[in-house]
Amino acid sequence: MKIRPARLQHGDTVGLVNLSSPLNIESLGDKLAILDELGLKYKLGNTIQSYDGYLAGTDEERLEDFHQMIRDPEVKAVFLVKGGYGISRIIDKISYPLIEDNPKIIWGYSDITTLHTQVNEFSNVVTFHGPMLSGPEGELDPLSKKMFQQLFQPIEIQYTESISPLRTLVSGVVRGELTGGNLNRLVSTLGTKFEIDVRNKIVLIEDIGESIEQIDLSLNQLRLSRKLELAAGFVIGDFNMLSSKYNYDDVLNVIEGYIKPLNKPAVAGFKFGHCEPNIAIPLGVEAILDADDKTLRILPGVE
Repeated sequence: MKIRPARLQHGDTVGLVNLSSPLNIESLGDKLAILDELGLKYKLGNTIQSYDGYLAGTDEERLEDFHQMIRDPEVKAVFLVKGGYGISRIIDKISYPLIEDNPKIIWGYSDITTLHTQVNEFSNVVTFHGPMLSGPEGELDPLSKKMFQQLFQPIEIQYTESISPLRTLVSGVVRGELTGGNLNRLVSTLGTKFEIDVRNKIVLIEDIGESIEQIDLSLNQLRLSRKLELAAGFVIGDFNMLSSKYNYDDVLNVIEGYIKPLNKPAVAGFKFGHCEPNIAIPLGVEAILDADDKTLRILPGVE
């Protein structure tokens, strides 16, 4: 069983770092406002304003910024404030024993998928696939904001069609640990020491800005590497900013073609990832996916 980090208390301090693409500093106010609303204090990492070309600082700077927040006893959670690209460059340099010895809430999505999968596996710690403190247009929508409450008390999340319309791709019921996230980032681990482990797990998949051909290519890579057949089930999220030539149903038809022959329960239409609302989901915890009833029940992510 994975280690669940301690829940937050009002007045706790969270650390804000950026391990990927540079942050537009003008958007920082939006990100800090929600922390104020939650009653949290914060420490800004050195990478919040760092630039090194297309990265938020050098590899060494980003690595040290993250390690410093993990070591700091005052910091109770580490929020990643930007996605983009960059974490894969330091994934082999992160001290996973340090994280296991100091289990804290780690929160973010998109490029952070690479960090989630490795912390879950090598540090044995639950992490959170959640929004970057602000939405694409600024302030988060109310439902996305509400998801931060799972950090303050152990809450079992129940995702039903009351949140968004869902579509059963493959029927059945399965229980397993949640893993996954951004499709592109999952595929980028294949053939490396940090290849995602999906055995008997329920895999989350979402992406943004990819062509239908690229999505097909990524799914085929997962098929050829046996990741699809080893998984227990699939939770399909949003695929935003697709070419106007294709729509979400076209993407689901491609996905269905790959996973239907496997007869693994699969449901699509979940609002997590590059969309609003962006429902935050703990990774590394047990969940039950009922594809017939179209529900996903997730155990709490904090102690």
